[in-house]
Amino acid sequence: MRHWKLTGAAIAVAIAGAAGADPYEEYAGTTLVVNFPAHPHYDAAIRVLDQFTEETGIEVEVDQLQYLKMRERQTLELTKDEGDYDLIAFVVFSKADYVYADQLENLARYFMNPRLADPGYDQADLIPGYVENIGVAGGAKGYLPGQLGSAYGVPFGAETSILAYRTDIFERHGLTPPDTYEELLDLACRIPELEPGVGGMASRAASGHQASHAFLLHLAPLGGKVFDDAWEPVINDEAGVAAANALKTIVDCGPEGGTTFGPAEAAAAFKQGQAAMFLDSIAFAAGFEDPSESTVAGKVGYVMHPMGERRASQTGGFGLAIPKNAPNKEAAFLLLQWLTSKEGDLAVAMEGGNPSRFSTYADPELNAKYPYSETFGEALKFADPDWRPIIPVWGSINADIGTTMSQVLTEGLDPQEALDGVAERTRDTMEEAGYYTWSPAE
Repeated sequence: MRHWKLTGAAIAVAIAGAAGADPYEEYAGTTLVVNFPAHPHYDAAIRVLDQFTEETGIEVEVDQLQYLKMRERQTLELTKDEGDYDLIAFVVFSKADYVYADQLENLARYFMNPRLADPGYDQADLIPGYVENIGVAGGAKGYLPGQLGSAYGVPFGAETSILAYRTDIFERHGLTPPDTYEELLDLACRIPELEPGVGGMASRAASGHQASHAFLLHLAPLGGKVFDDAWEPVINDEAGVAAANALKTIVDCGPEGGTTFGPAEAAAAFKQGQAAMFLDSIAFAAGFEDPSESTVAGKVGYVMHPMGERRASQTGGFGLAIPKNAPNKEAAFLLLQWLTSKEGDLAVAMEGGNPSRFSTYADPELNAKYPYSETFGEALKFADPDWRPIIPVWGSINADIGTTMSQVLTEGLDPQEALDGVAERTRDTMEEAGYYTWSPAE
């Protein structure tokens, strides 16, 4: 009988009935090369890798890149006959490209392997919205779970959206944190009048991916989506226009220079006291509370993503996957499993990373260290795995949305006109890709 003995943040393995053999023993001395993004979660993960090496004898070498540069590198690396990377972190919208090109290992064969799979891994403890958004392909719409879906990645550094706000400013003026979009947009433009020199809310808005992300962040809760069930673009409907107008209001009333902000710049503006609110990823919370980098540490509150037509926070961030051309696939799986286990997830979270498990969010030690974790766990009940379509042609559609939204924000392009153009070009892209080949079932 085999059993897995848990020691601290790491998993040591003993195999009873096999002369004390250890599943890690075969791979001791192996050096894994992993590709991670420059991101707070992965900074935290790197700090616990020595524990993995101590427990297993497997060395880990990290190639860490800015996440869009990381994707560019992976796009080239995954086409080689034998790649340099044993394990990669991938940004969620890469899932469609990599799976469609058959560049990632299906993880079923590893979780079915009794020599490798930890029986205490507890897959049910992983947050479903994260798994569905980041890990699964082949089911509904091709990128969501379904009877024929399978896992190609495991969430690690996954994120949802929350609202951070300055408790001192809100208390000084008797304000209540917004629970609805109507309240959010009102406060976004009222706060600069109450606090001269302070923007209402810091947001992504830079042309391209960032402006698209920011728009989609509001589209889902305001009741919109990019496509209907027949893949016809509906991004230009009433909800789409409302989302574009919401983003413009937020940017117009936000801190100076906001039209050039990516997520890091928006977070920096909030940390330096230039904005009273921040609506984006949970990944930035640890930095907000770090007095060595934040002037507002200790003066930040957190609430769920405000509600529009519905409650719908985004899902995104990163997952771990094994490339098809990886040199050391089984050892790479052991690292993937170790990092995403209950113990590994908690260890990384204690270093400031983003949990991917319900048990981590419920951990009293974590909540004592990071009190905001309880709010984040509540927000995950509304995490929407389908807030943006993860399809092979999404890259070009996403770029078009982002460029067009930038024109709305900086050049005064009418939102309805802008989105009508996006819808028309999107339909052309989808038709060329074959999405209208099949007639709807009667």
